[in-house]
Amino acid sequence: MIGVFDSGLGGLSVLAAIAQALPDADLVYLADTAHVPWGDKDDTFIRQRVLKIGHHLVDQGCTLIVVACNTATATAVASLRETLPEIPVVGVEPGIKPAAAASKSGRIAVLTTTATARSERLSRLVRQHAGSVQVDILPCPGWATRVETLHLDDSGFAASARLHLAPSLAAGADQIVLGCTHYAFLAPVLAAIVAGQATLVDVADAVARQCVRLAGA
Repeated sequence: MIGVFDSGLGGLSVLAAIAQALPDADLVYLADTAHVPWGDKDDTFIRQRVLKIGHHLVDQGCTLIVVACNTATATAVASLRETLPEIPVVGVEPGIKPAAAASKSGRIAVLTTTATARSERLSRLVRQHAGSVQVDILPCPGWATRVETLHLDDSGFAASARLHLAPSLAAGADQIVLGCTHYAFLAPVLAAIVAGQATLVDVADAVARQCVRLAGA
């Protein structure tokens, strides 16, 4: 059984990709809706929730765990792996590597939660995979909550998102990384904003491929 978890709805975008890649797999999804979103919480709190949920899923019989949250991965996936050494744990990290490789302009932007933006793990990803590519880190407070409350496409959000992305697009960013699983649900609005200028980069399919490998399917 594969256990997938996030603070709320965001990880469903990853769950869908896993279900498509492993249609016969036994999947369980846990949303920590009592504490959503995690992106504005402190690191200690996030780590405590990740460890508690990860161990709970193992107790329920899961033999593979997917941390379907960029914030939780950046903050606590290493701790979860340390406490569950016999269980494969798959994290979700911003697609900086594929974005940097695909960029023709030499500039990319990464949309993140506040917690992910400040994490050392994100800084390390940039150092390891961005090379000479310029990386704009753009924290997006409130975006995950917008998804949780199903306010996905109102005109006010489209206008504010356009302003948020404008400096990076004007500077030539041609790859926009969705650095939070919640943001996949905002992709239609974001795609309209960046159309003709940049490509949205999501990693859900890559996570699903990793699950296929670890599941031996």
